[in-house]
Amino acid sequence: MRLVLARHGRTAANAMHVLDSRPPGAPLDELGRDQADELARRLAGHPVRAVHASRAIRAQQTASPVAAVHGLAVEVVDGIHEVSIGELEGRSDGAAFEAFFEVYDAWWRGELDARLPGGESALDLRARFLPAVERIVGDADRDGDVVLVSHGAAIRMAAAALLGDTVETSYVPNAGLVVLHREEQGWVLDAWDPGEPVRKDVTGGGAPA
Repeated sequence: MRLVLARHGRTAANAMHVLDSRPPGAPLDELGRDQADELARRLAGHPVRAVHASRAIRAQQTASPVAAVHGLAVEVVDGIHEVSIGELEGRSDGAAFEAFFEVYDAWWRGELDARLPGGESALDLRARFLPAVERIVGDADRDGDVVLVSHGAAIRMAAAALLGDTVETSYVPNAGLVVLHREEQGWVLDAWDPGEPVRKDVTGGGAPA
């Protein structure tokens, strides 16, 4: 079986560079709806057996056309929402982004206990996200793809953990995919949009929304 981690489509908050992590959050904008439809077309030929989404509206709206193509319902799951940015919520100023990237970059240096002001650490995110993945996946011997629509920073941090922090990761674009499959020794990377993973020390473009 495969786990398909998909980031939601674009929202007005994304377009205006507003930090937006708290569910339910902003809905998809027109481009975001188009991205969701394109994602559904992209996954139409995949053997999808379940589609899950976070509690955020944008994740559920992105998951909906994917599920519809396969005659499935979207199952909303707790624990897979975006990393909480606390006091930075709703801000779009340079100081807020500087504060975010200071912590975000620390995570990729291995400082997983670094915490956003009034928000979460990478350890907090993983502590809620990874058990949710295990519940979603269920019996690993079952055939078919499990699609999970979540958020950029959350997907990147959780995928790195599932891969044992051995794969160099990169920014996940709106409606981008990270595809994994599980073998006896653990999870293995199949694909990471927009291409091959890049160095862990590459920064920028990872702000949550």
